[in-house]
Amino acid sequence: MTTLVKLIIAICLATMTGQNDPQASSDGYEGLAYAGLSKEDPIEERAFTVLTNKCNVCHEKRNRRRVFTEDNMNGWSNYVYKQVFIKKRMPKGKKIKLTSEEYQDLLTWISSIKNNENGNQL
Repeated sequence: MTTLVKLIIAICLATMTGQNDPQASSDGYEGLAYAGLSKEDPIEERAFTVLTNKCNVCHEKRNRRRVFTEDNMNGWSNYVYKQVFIKKRMPKGKKIKLTSEEYQDLLTWISSIKNNENGNQL
């Protein structure tokens, strides 16, 4: 039940974020892309930032087969959901912690991937 509530909240936040994205405004940097991703999907940008800063730090050293890139990150969304939200195994150790905002960014990204896979449009 808790998972369902989290997903509903994430979907609502994803909808609101997409409509009220302050970065989507014209700021003179329309041609630039953050971390190689387009400004078209700020949810994916934020999730990639979290994956790069909090996950790849360890994965690059200990689990090179599961290093997140712009090309493969969406394919790993189920794995991230299972390890971070269900099993609560990631991130490992005491040094790297996710903030509540980073948890929410990941959950919103995973929800958006699920909605796109299921053909649901918000």
